[in-house]
Amino acid sequence: MKYGHIYEKILDARTVLKDIKHTTRLDHSRTFSKFAGGEVYLKLENLQKTGSFKVRGAAYAMSQLTDSEKEAGVVAASAGNHAQGVAYAATRLGIKSTIIMPIFSPVAKIQATESYGAEVVLYGTAFDDALAHAIEISEKTKATFLHPFNDEDVIAGQGTIGLEILEELPDVDVIAVPVGGGGLASGIAIAAKHQRPEIEVYGVEAKSADAMKESLTANKLVGVEGLDTICDGIAVKKPGPITFEIAKDLLEGVVTVDEFEVTRTLFHLLERAKIVVEPAGCVGLAAMQHGIIDVKGKKAVAILSGGNIDMSMMSRLIEKELFRLGRSVRVKGVILDRIGSMNKVLEIVAESGVSVVQIQQDRSDPDIAPNKAELELVLEVPDQSAVDRMLKLLKDKGMEFEIHED
Repeated sequence: MKYGHIYEKILDARTVLKDIKHTTRLDHSRTFSKFAGGEVYLKLENLQKTGSFKVRGAAYAMSQLTDSEKEAGVVAASAGNHAQGVAYAATRLGIKSTIIMPIFSPVAKIQATESYGAEVVLYGTAFDDALAHAIEISEKTKATFLHPFNDEDVIAGQGTIGLEILEELPDVDVIAVPVGGGGLASGIAIAAKHQRPEIEVYGVEAKSADAMKESLTANKLVGVEGLDTICDGIAVKKPGPITFEIAKDLLEGVVTVDEFEVTRTLFHLLERAKIVVEPAGCVGLAAMQHGIIDVKGKKAVAILSGGNIDMSMMSRLIEKELFRLGRSVRVKGVILDRIGSMNKVLEIVAESGVSVVQIQQDRSDPDIAPNKAELELVLEVPDQSAVDRMLKLLKDKGMEFEIHED
């Protein structure tokens, strides 16, 4: 079979990585099975050491270095997860590591990388800027450059995930894999299809960072600009020559998901499955949940590739989704600007079984009469009937409030 030499490396990586990485479990999800219409399993690489699958490829690639190369150290470029994988593995192996990260990398990922023992250098606004700078440093210092995806040893390390899936679920039909540069999808596809060529392996990208899909469509390497996505872990301008060829040969296809689809899947993972995943880590599951990859009547595995989400981002995503679902609402109305007026409003709100999250009062609007004030409330509500009841009670007391959509 084509890529048999990489498959042999994957088998070797399974032994080499035995005491370095976790063998993460497959978790059958009733919730996402119901959404997708098939039997959906989650490969929990968000629970991997360093919080993502990246430690596998980084550790295996470093295990293949000569003694002199180990002595010279390693340098890598990453938006976060590869950085942590390299830092952790390098420290385990006694190798000095320098990581170049884009200046807008999440603070949590920068701090985690430093905590694993690496020297972090912030450079450029996107991964590819950091990548070019890392190569420059490698050439100057003679440290070994560890590419995050376009490297056969890195691909082999990631491919051990494919072996684990087939060991636990040998009759799997479909595997959905997040794609940035394509190393993870390449490794899993080689491992899975070497054993069962009929398995369908799909790559999934963010819609505004679809370099692999565009490259496959054009049948040549294509770069994309912008990368305006919350999925920072897969925001890559161009795939590598190695991963592109493997994707072209072995993937059933590459599909994309938009930001709202990712957010809704992430929210359901948190609320229903009690699983924390970063946006890039759940794009494969989002494609299944929203029917972009059809898994009806099939056994399907979604790779949850990482869980290193910035807490402030998580807070924003949850808040937006609560408003979309109607479980948080914003209402506005005008009240008399005198003592006791707001208390009357809050009494009615409490009577309606609604919780107040935020209150804002505006007396300065020139379109509001001098003896009145605009009151805006952000509320947590059990259901729409509670909101309707509250608005009716307020109206009965002579106070006109309405839901504000902006």
